[in-house]
Amino acid sequence: MLRFGVNYTPSQDWFYSWLDPDWGAARRDMKAIAALGLDHVRILPLWPVIQPNRSLIRRRALDEVRRMVEIAGMAGLDACVDVLQGHLSGFDFVPSWLANWHRRSMFSDPGAIAAQARLVEALDERLRDLPNFLGLTLGNEVNQFTSSLHPSPMPASTEQVTAWLEALHGAGSREEHHFRLNAEYDAVWYADDHAFVPTHSARYGQMSVIHSWIFNGTAQGYGAMSHESVHHAAYLIELSRAFAVDTARPVWLQEVGAPLNHLTEEQAPDFCAQTVRAAADSEMLWGVTWWCSHDVERRLADFPDLEHSLGLIDADGSVKPLGHRFAELAAELRSRPRPEPRRQAVVVPVDDDDVPLSRAELSPGGGVFETWMDMTRHGGRPTLVTSKVAGDSGALSARGVERLVHAEPTGRTFYSSVSDAEVLERRAVHAEG
Repeated sequence: MLRFGVNYTPSQDWFYSWLDPDWGAARRDMKAIAALGLDHVRILPLWPVIQPNRSLIRRRALDEVRRMVEIAGMAGLDACVDVLQGHLSGFDFVPSWLANWHRRSMFSDPGAIAAQARLVEALDERLRDLPNFLGLTLGNEVNQFTSSLHPSPMPASTEQVTAWLEALHGAGSREEHHFRLNAEYDAVWYADDHAFVPTHSARYGQMSVIHSWIFNGTAQGYGAMSHESVHHAAYLIELSRAFAVDTARPVWLQEVGAPLNHLTEEQAPDFCAQTVRAAADSEMLWGVTWWCSHDVERRLADFPDLEHSLGLIDADGSVKPLGHRFAELAAELRSRPRPEPRRQAVVVPVDDDDVPLSRAELSPGGGVFETWMDMTRHGGRPTLVTSKVAGDSGALSARGVERLVHAEPTGRTFYSSVSDAEVLERRAVHAEG
């Protein structure tokens, strides 16, 4: 059964509500989400609230996360919890023991890594007995901190990222029905020299996690309602499968939304429908979790404007046309027949370590991206495989692939890892000043 859920953004005080939770508001929010016919929520507590000091994990904060999961359960919703927040909607929430005078990289400093690992285990221990608890995601797009574009980067090598993932995923025994995952934004697939690589996303944890946003150059290069935009999530699902060792590894479309910095409000429901239907045509899709539940209140300052309009439910508590459409899709597609395997595959050239020779060619504007999109435009159902798999007849057979297509490089990319142009403009102004 395909899962349909939502990233929970509290209707009152956004994620700042973790400073002083309003449980009455949380109960109302969860009931409103459940009324849409959804089955799960992704809960994102703030890292500095839970672990304000490297050696202090607040028991009360853990209890509050547990209570939020319980409230979701009372509404009939399963819940997954993120650990390191980290980064949310253009704001970073990094504890002070990683910043300024105490500056260190969360990916390479031994003390910082040990502290993060303790937090992961503490949350797992506090939540594991709840019947509606699904599992943990290590953090929300924390790979952005390794980017040179970040205003306060935490540099790391690919080898250091690997060691960080291994430390936080842990080697101890856990409940088999509780997942532990890592979630990266799309630089892992599209940005050359990015420290996180595709195998990090596709080979750690029990599922691969995809975050699909068209403000990454897809909408700018092709149009917000273009074939490429409404198939972007489906492409990322198949791209992640190319790097998985287990051919039956599930893929979770954990974030996808309708950004009104490119779409109009009238286009958003159709964008949602076309995107979700295309994604649901993958046999390995675990579920779709829309970003997000509630619009950010306009009284809160300094958000990119699009953040005030991404919710399925508006700031006054009314379900938007987008919310109604997503609810209809959930009801229709939840029990869809399992899609047929994909018999054609576009080849992704990789090196001996399965790192793409050119991630730009996988990105919007690149040859692999455009070849896959052209095939789907003409009625095909291609997947993707690495060049290593392409050279192994047994591996191809295990994936059900019967025909290979090699893309011609374009030598271009539309990709941008910064979602909000206003951010770059502000940084330029401050630099000039």
